[in-house]
Amino acid sequence: MPHSAPSAPPVEDRRSPFVRLADLLADIAPGRAPLSAAVGEPQHAMPGFVQPVLDASLAGFGRYPRAEGLPAFRKAAAAWLDRRYDIGRPVDADTEVLVLNGSREGLVTAAVVAKRRVAERPGRPVMLLPNPFYAAYAAGAELAGCEAVVMPTTRESGWLPDLDALSPELLARTVAVFLASPANPQGAVASRDYLKRLLALTRAHGAYLFADECYSEVYLGEKAPAGILEACDGDFSGAVAFNSLSKRSSLPGLRCGFCAGDADFLKEYLAFRWVAAPQVPEPLQMVGIAALEDEAHVEASRALYKAKFDLADGLLQGRFGYERPEGGFFLWLDVSAAGGGEQAALRLWREQGLRTVPGGYLARRDADGINPGDAYLRVALVQDLPTCEEVLKRLVAGLS
Repeated sequence: MPHSAPSAPPVEDRRSPFVRLADLLADIAPGRAPLSAAVGEPQHAMPGFVQPVLDASLAGFGRYPRAEGLPAFRKAAAAWLDRRYDIGRPVDADTEVLVLNGSREGLVTAAVVAKRRVAERPGRPVMLLPNPFYAAYAAGAELAGCEAVVMPTTRESGWLPDLDALSPELLARTVAVFLASPANPQGAVASRDYLKRLLALTRAHGAYLFADECYSEVYLGEKAPAGILEACDGDFSGAVAFNSLSKRSSLPGLRCGFCAGDADFLKEYLAFRWVAAPQVPEPLQMVGIAALEDEAHVEASRALYKAKFDLADGLLQGRFGYERPEGGFFLWLDVSAAGGGEQAALRLWREQGLRTVPGGYLARRDADGINPGDAYLRVALVQDLPTCEEVLKRLVAGLS
């Protein structure tokens, strides 16, 4: 009998992980009162200064905001960077900081400007993404007309991209590299030496390094994570850090963040933003200033995250390959014994009413055709302590 033609590889589903999850669970009744641990939306108490600052600045809603942000906001962001990181020189608030409508839109739109600025690539231009990755990185690559290429991140490589696996040919085609530290979802933290090495690689090939640092203040040890501006030795060329108040200050609905770094890049980026990006209302920037100038609420929130992972240490030790992450607020659990992430998510919803995200929805197939997230499940510990304890108990009961 003649051999049948090989079947084409399946087309990957590029929809939002949460749209896919909604479709997966749509026709299944939850086995208990629904409880979500799917979305990375901090639900800690809103800082007390938010309402008074908004009340005092309401007149700002009657003006179009400037794209670069209020001078006072940019100064507050620069001053926070100077306090938080060992940069070696002051950040210039006028030329090295821009306000953003949250770090997500900044990461997406920055990709377009990076593609405009780099020299012609030998072949189709690419943007490199850790695998798994935050979906905004792939959206930025697509918007810029670049191929999104995933970089392997494994337990063996410390859950960070394996820099030795990046060939010179691939780097020559690279427009930008996206890196999250602490990583979403594994919580790995890049050392200063790692950041310096990655920055040297991107600079050597005329590419940009976009550092997603939105989880920078959610760390579970005593030492704060390094930032990309620390790795620059005072020269920010080719490097841009992105941050927001969503995770740091538990204000995901504020939609206020900033980027800082390469002044030449930010000058062209600002020109693009004037015509193509959302502006941040002045009252929201005033709340941002107050948040950046206060560390007490950040320290209280961090202590709460540490307490949640103390619970996880007790309930998950020896299960699902659990390791306490260095940062972030996600569990990244090996549920291969339960049939993989998708089957585990279905089972937890059907039996426990617990909503979680299959790890494969956060990743793409690698060069070998394997999705490294398929065996994993992402669980967000974002609620108060008793609710997170209930999440953990349902997780263990549902998968044991």
